Amino acid sequence: MSPASKPRQSSDDFNAAAATPKIRKNKRAAPLSLRLNAAERAALEQAAGGMSLSRYIKSRIFDAKGKPKPSARALPVRDHVALAQVLGMLGAMQVAGSFRELAEAAKSGALPVTPETEEELLNACAAVLAVKAEVMRALGYDDVESP
Repeated sequence: MSPASKPRQSSDDFNAAAATPKIRKNKRAAPLSLRLNAAERAALEQAAGGMSLSRYIKSRIFDAKGKPKPSARALPVRDHVALAQVLGMLGAMQVAGSFRELAEAAKSGALPVTPETEEELLNACAAVLAVKAEVMRALGYDDVESP
């Protein structure tokens, strides 16, 4: 082998090695780290049951096709218009303040318990129950009893 062919062969070897990148077929993604305190980890392990924590967390985040699950409220609002109307009515009624005044008057003995007072209190309770039923319906609970 002549000295002139040695650098040429080294150069060819280098070019051949550089031209074909080595691709790892089963390259895994970097692991995700999540710090939990002892109580959080215990709760997670209990919720996972017999599943590995990794598998359980993936099942909670992703659907069966590996796509992120759509975020959903715990109680989806079915009728936004009805809910807005009920909340507006509730705000206009100033129920909390009125009940607070009644409670303070009853504690101090300034609230005379007459048949008229008792009827008004029962009407107020019925109104609060009606508002509660409408809010529950707007949140998707169909089998709510009306007052």
